[in-house]
Amino acid sequence: MPRFRPKGMLERNPSADLWKNTLSKIPTLCGRLVYLTELRDPNSGAYRHYGLTQAFGREESGRTLKESHEQVCADWLKLSLANKLADLEAHLASLDEESPVVATNWIRTNYAAALIPERTTRAQRSHFLQELGTLLELIRNRSGSHDVGLPNSGRRA
Repeated sequence: MPRFRPKGMLERNPSADLWKNTLSKIPTLCGRLVYLTELRDPNSGAYRHYGLTQAFGREESGRTLKESHEQVCADWLKLSLANKLADLEAHLASLDEESPVVATNWIRTNYAAALIPERTTRAQRSHFLQELGTLLELIRNRSGSHDVGLPNSGRRA
């Protein structure tokens, strides 16, 4: 007789659980980066997720979150610039604030730097900051007649 796992049951390892029950439900890579960044303690650099820690322990869950953050960042870096723009616009469009407002705040606070995992190389870090900075400036500066020719899928009316 086949065994069926009840819906919502934990996976056998923290990575599978995190991806199946959380990260796969976040539709954009940018959204996943933001989510994982928010799980990193700014004082210690340690990643914390209550449910994952309860199920798998602090060390294993922290390692899983750190590795997942690195993987999501690497995946975002592999996107073409046009796909990065589309992904960023989709994420910003899902927020309560207007995209140009969020872009302006991210630029002002240097939030992009916080999105980068600790073990990112200097070259990856520079690439990430340069491209994300350019895309944020593009989104911030968009307003009706000031379009620069790229698709404007994330802009709200």
